Amino acid sequence: MRIGEFVRRTGVSERLLRHYEEQGLLRPERGAGGQREYGEAHVEVVRRIRCLLSAGLGTTMIATVLPCLEDESDHLAPTCPDMLERLRAERDRIDRAMEAMRESREALDSVIAAGQARG
Repeated sequence: MRIGEFVRRTGVSERLLRHYEEQGLLRPERGAGGQREYGEAHVEVVRRIRCLLSAGLGTTMIATVLPCLEDESDHLAPTCPDMLERLRAERDRIDRAMEAMRESREALDSVIAAGQARG
């Protein structure tokens, strides 16, 4: 399928699909004249990319883990032996970022409370 149909099927903009391609996440075939052509497998790759992005992974990490994932019912499962450790490290990074955001929110809440107390 051509990029217009692929955009409709995946719900992802053409610009974002090209970004995925630039990041090495998506590798469409090239037809006559160099036009991108996508198959059903590419639809699945985009679904996986979107799932991993929503889990908080960046495109660099996704490029690393994407080849080592397979579908199991309604979730992705790692297939490479070292992938669990990489994913745990990424989860730890997300936990640290969440803690920093929580602390920032508490600091902002203090400033807001002080402002409200002043009237």
